[in-house]
Amino acid sequence: MTAQPRAEADYRRRGLADNVSHDPAQIQERLGYTFRDADLLRTALTHSSCLNESEELTADNQRLEYLGDAVVDLLVAEVLYQAFPQAQEGELTRWRARLVSTEGLAQLAQQLDLGRHLVLGRGEEATGGRTKPANLAATLEAVVAAMYLDSDWDTVRRVMLAHFRPYIALVTVVAGPADARSRLQEQVQAVVGVTPRYVEVGESGPDHRRRFAVEVVVGDEVWGRGVGPSKRAAAQGAAEQALARLSAAQG
Repeated sequence: MTAQPRAEADYRRRGLADNVSHDPAQIQERLGYTFRDADLLRTALTHSSCLNESEELTADNQRLEYLGDAVVDLLVAEVLYQAFPQAQEGELTRWRARLVSTEGLAQLAQQLDLGRHLVLGRGEEATGGRTKPANLAATLEAVVAAMYLDSDWDTVRRVMLAHFRPYIALVTVVAGPADARSRLQEQVQAVVGVTPRYVEVGESGPDHRRRFAVEVVVGDEVWGRGVGPSKRAAAQGAAEQALARLSAAQG
């Protein structure tokens, strides 16, 4: 008996066969990873609705989803940090939030065809549970956690990076730079071919109300000056002034 008929026979015995298309070999081929412990993969694909309809099923994917949420979050954070060394914290956070959102993870789950292999209770199946974004996202997280428990961090990173990379490229292009400093750097590098520098040129006020002055320099020329309650805020102001100058120059 092949892997798929054996899996279906097992679920038929448990009263769940009419909504199962569980082929471990196909899932693993799409993932690019072969599980040593097949039960981990099976649990990752088992929705909690099954437990109400089968006395023999005792574990669903919720615990794995919990672990996978943390693994995916760290994976995406690390990849973004390494790929975009000039991006600010706020920008990285925004990109990560889009990638690990329910919609973002559901898209990747669809690419891996996880929905077709979900093990659902009949009630959840009847309400379209196989295509619900929340179910798909949770299943992806559970599968990633199962892979992590079955192997190690380096393996998960290598396997999942191949799947996440196209989405990372898309999200960072669509989202665009989040702040003035990032936008200025992008435009100056494209037009002038250099990276703007930020120079602190002044500090004033009492300790509890300090004001900082920062200039942004392109080449040897000051393009903008900003003042604010922090060096970062002042730099943002300088970048905004420089962007206005660049926009005016471009007509």
